[in-house]
Amino acid sequence: MGWKGSSEQRDGDKRREDCQTPDDKAKCRVCRFPLLVALSQLLLGVAVTVVAFLTLAISPSLLGRETPHWAGIILCLVSIVGFILYCVTYRPDERSTAQFIVKLLYFILCTIGLVISVLVVAFAGHHHAQTSSFSCLPAVEACVCTSDPRDPIARTFTYEGVRDCQEIIETLPLYYLLQIVLNLAQAFFCALAAFIMWKHRYQVFFSGLQIGSFRRWNKV
Repeated sequence: MGWKGSSEQRDGDKRREDCQTPDDKAKCRVCRFPLLVALSQLLLGVAVTVVAFLTLAISPSLLGRETPHWAGIILCLVSIVGFILYCVTYRPDERSTAQFIVKLLYFILCTIGLVISVLVVAFAGHHHAQTSSFSCLPAVEACVCTSDPRDPIARTFTYEGVRDCQEIIETLPLYYLLQIVLNLAQAFFCALAAFIMWKHRYQVFFSGLQIGSFRRWNKV
C-alpha cells in the first residue's frame, strides 16, 4: 500500500508538471521575483548613498538624519536579498524551506525599507524647507545661518568647514530635493515588492495549475 501511494503521488506530481502551459511557466518566473525591482532598489540605494556623502562633503557638522547614507546602504542589502530570492529554485506552494525563509526575509526587509524611505523623505522635506529660507553670513572657517536675521532670538545654525555660504543656500537644498525624489522612488519599489510577495502568499497565483491538472485528469 505504501509503495502504491507513493507511486500515485509521483504520478500526480508528474501530471501537474505536464499540464503547465508556457504562460504558466512565465508566470512562475515572474512570481519568483521580478528582477527589475531588485535592480531598481540596488541602483536607488547606491544613488541615495552617493548623494548623502556628497552632502556630507559640504560640512562635517551635518547630522546623520541630514545625510541618510544609512538608508541607501539598507536598500542595497534589501536588493541583495531580492537577487538571492531570484536565484532560489522555484517550487509551487513554497515547498522549499529556503524559498519560504528568503521570501519572508525579503518581505520584512522591504517593509522596513518602506518605513525608512518615508522617514528620510520627511526629514529631507523639513530640512529643504528650512535651508531654502536661510540667510547666511561667513565666519572663520564656518558659515552661520538663520531663518530670520531680523529676529535677535532666532535659532542659528553653524556649518563648520564651509568657505562659501552659497553652498548652504543653493547646493544643500538641491541635495535635499534629490533625497526626496530618490527616497520616494525607493518607497515605491519597496511597496511594490512587498505587495507582490503578499499577493503571491495570500492570493494564490497558481490556481490555474490545479484547473489544468483537473482537466487532464478528466480526460484520463
